[in-house]
Amino acid sequence: MSHARLPLVQAPFPPPPAWAAVPFTPPLTDVLYETAPPLARITINRPGVHNAFRPTTLRDLDTAFRAARDDPAVRVILFTGAGTAAFCSGGDQSARAHGGYADESSPAGAPSLSVLDLHILMRRMPKVIIAVVAGYAVGGGHILHLVADLTIAADNAVFGQVGPRVGSVDGGYGSAHLARIIGQKRAREVWMMCRLYPASTALAWGLINAVVPVDRLADEAAAWGREIAAMSPTALAVVKAAMNADEDGQGGQSQLAGEATRLFYMTAEGKEGRNAFMEKRRPDFGRVLEEESARARARAKL
Repeated sequence: MSHARLPLVQAPFPPPPAWAAVPFTPPLTDVLYETAPPLARITINRPGVHNAFRPTTLRDLDTAFRAARDDPAVRVILFTGAGTAAFCSGGDQSARAHGGYADESSPAGAPSLSVLDLHILMRRMPKVIIAVVAGYAVGGGHILHLVADLTIAADNAVFGQVGPRVGSVDGGYGSAHLARIIGQKRAREVWMMCRLYPASTALAWGLINAVVPVDRLADEAAAWGREIAAMSPTALAVVKAAMNADEDGQGGQSQLAGEATRLFYMTAEGKEGRNAFMEKRRPDFGRVLEEESARARARAKL
């Protein structure tokens, strides 16, 4: 599918530079984190198990997403899986324990469903996340692409749920958000029949944004990322928070309010409140607002 792009005043975006791996202490074991500003790429690196996640994987993903969030050079995050056989096949069933998932990195007797924390982190991320899907995005992996802002899929991509086949379910974003995207009847079909769907069907349902040949997937994802990175980062953060707010209850409202607070901190009125506190004086909001109005009137006369 082709997508028209608005003509740009500047020259077309150059090809992305070589990705540079970012070291961590302690090092990540299940995830690769690379940057090529303005992009970051986070890769689940467990191709031997179709990039299934375990607690170690989720801890690494948490670290990588927080690093991308806090890096001012990063504007867009590409989220993918190693190889072309799978984006992510969900939770590693060999690590599934009583009441959750556990592995050698889990505290003794404390299996968890920490993928739910990752969902929230991705939803509240002020930067755009693009899921880059080749091969299987099923089970918990299907939910990870749902939680991303956009999904670009290879022509070999396969989508669907397997939870009821393996005694599992997601009553959060994996069901409710899915129904918002493709409708109640389709969402119930996905969960109640556990069928797998090709990329062409996912595109027709509005579940993904584009389908490209598998050998073009990485380049197309980088091109989308660079196009988005040219937009106002504040505008993108606010519109993402606004779109999430009606689904995420008070958490979504808090995210949107947080973006509004950040903007308020940048105003003369917000700065006067901080300065007055630091200077141990009564704030004079009327004065700063009048000064701001006077500057605006002076600019209008230019």
